[in-house]
Amino acid sequence: MKLKKYISIIVLLFVTSFVFSQVKFEAKVSKKKLGVNERLRVDFEMNQDGDNFNPPNFSGFTVIGGPNQSVSNSWINGVRSFKKTYSYFLAPKKRGNFTITQATINVDGETYKTTPIKIEITAAIDKPKDPNDPNYIASENIHLVAEVSKVNPYLNEAITVVYKLYVAHNTAVNNWREIDSPRYNDFWSQNIDTKGQKVQNGTYKGEDYRFLVLKKTVLYPQKTGKLNIEPLSLDITVEVPTNRRDIFGSRMISRVHKTVSAGNKSINVKALPDAGKPVDFTGAVGNFSFNVSTSKTALNASESLQAKIEVRGKGNLKLFTLPKISLPSSLEVYEPEHKESVRTNLSGMQGSISDTYTIVPQYKGKYPIPNISFSYFDLKTESYKRLSSNEIVIDVLEGPLNNAIETGEETTNGNAKQRVVLNNDQFAFIKTKSNFSSVKQDYFFKTPIFWSALLLPFLAIPLAIVVRKKKATRGADVFGNRIRKADKLAKKYLSTAKKALGKKEAFYIALEKALHNYLKAKLHIETSDLSKDKIKVLLSKRGAEEEAITNFKSILENCELARYTPITTVTMQEDYNKAAQTISLIDKQAR
Repeated sequence: MKLKKYISIIVLLFVTSFVFSQVKFEAKVSKKKLGVNERLRVDFEMNQDGDNFNPPNFSGFTVIGGPNQSVSNSWINGVRSFKKTYSYFLAPKKRGNFTITQATINVDGETYKTTPIKIEITAAIDKPKDPNDPNYIASENIHLVAEVSKVNPYLNEAITVVYKLYVAHNTAVNNWREIDSPRYNDFWSQNIDTKGQKVQNGTYKGEDYRFLVLKKTVLYPQKTGKLNIEPLSLDITVEVPTNRRDIFGSRMISRVHKTVSAGNKSINVKALPDAGKPVDFTGAVGNFSFNVSTSKTALNASESLQAKIEVRGKGNLKLFTLPKISLPSSLEVYEPEHKESVRTNLSGMQGSISDTYTIVPQYKGKYPIPNISFSYFDLKTESYKRLSSNEIVIDVLEGPLNNAIETGEETTNGNAKQRVVLNNDQFAFIKTKSNFSSVKQDYFFKTPIFWSALLLPFLAIPLAIVVRKKKATRGADVFGNRIRKADKLAKKYLSTAKKALGKKEAFYIALEKALHNYLKAKLHIETSDLSKDKIKVLLSKRGAEEEAITNFKSILENCELARYTPITTVTMQEDYNKAAQTISLIDKQAR
């Protein structure tokens, strides 16, 4: 009887340990049916810590928050309970049926996957205008506006679009990020730098607001008719006051995510008038001056001069071509060097463009450069204007005479034939003599190379023995192998992060994984035990200096904050370099 009792206890303990050791990895959603204007929360939960967590692509949704990571540990009656969760907040893109596909994670070398979940997105749901609802307060107090300077411009006339974010005085914006940028189809566009912009006071629909200029863009329409300017959309983290109060009587603040859009803008582009349009018109629109000049007007044959055609002023300088220069055939002309000195501000392009021709005369004589004309459409008078240069005469003082000129056959259309002058050295580049040298036959036997190849295998035997011993010693070093394995894993993730530079989400996920896996092997702790205070204590005990510890903690903080704040590629590169230097420094200092 006692034997049966002991066997039952052993079986029960075995089954219990099996149940507790079984890995659970599952996905949970806040709801399976929601409106297109609602938000969905997705949690990926596991009961054992794992590595290489890969979320699904969330097709049909926009990720507006996450991944947020939480870890909980508890002991009940001597039994450890562990739970780790990755949370995402999603916004539907459109109505329809969608699937949250599988997420994967590695636990003790095994890959586990979640079960796909089907989500139904319906039409927008009418929400009551509850003044205590933070989302309603945010929607009433934050507005993104696109201001267009002119809605009825001419073709190639500059217009500006200024995006302003209006915020009520009782609302605070923590940060924002672009989730949809306009592509400006059918426009030539140039963004204006808005760094250093300060918050200003203004009015929106007759009420006092604060506003910040987020973006300025100069547009030149390239088509006529009705053109659409796509909207700018932002995801904003907002802090709004509620009517609830804490135990001290202070009003409580609620933080919400709000998606705002500037809306579509349409403009009607007018075609340039056909009446009075010059034949040589190439599309210049604005207010310009025209000049043709040469570096010299008198020189000898075979010397060079530069002829410069320049347009200066305000308008679409980068969007038209300069007139060509016409020269007599006796002047050798090279392809022009094009230069642009153009700056773009809110009023459009200003500056100059030029073509510089290098000219080399071949014969003595006087050669005229005919006058050149340039036409453009003047926006002030709404009419075409033509500018012309004066004729320039090039005087070639010394050089051979052109027989075509003497007989009156020289023309400016390039049809006159030039006489070919022969000389005695025209075939000097052809070699008529050869220098031969005898080739002595060499033998490989008993040469230094022969003896080296013969003795090298015997000399390599002691080296192979030494290498084998070192390899065996290294293989027996379990602790050292674990450290080296962690270093390789950290370098692997750092390499992944480097490839993801410019993609904020993927970059900081890879960087955070590299730091966590490095600490697991270096400090012999589980990921669930990682905390900033414990990291500092353990690294200090190992001999790491305060500066290295501080840098390590700051990189971890950057990985957490970077998902919710706008980050540039320069900042990502700095965080990557800092992570590589810090890991190397801790490896040298910690024991």
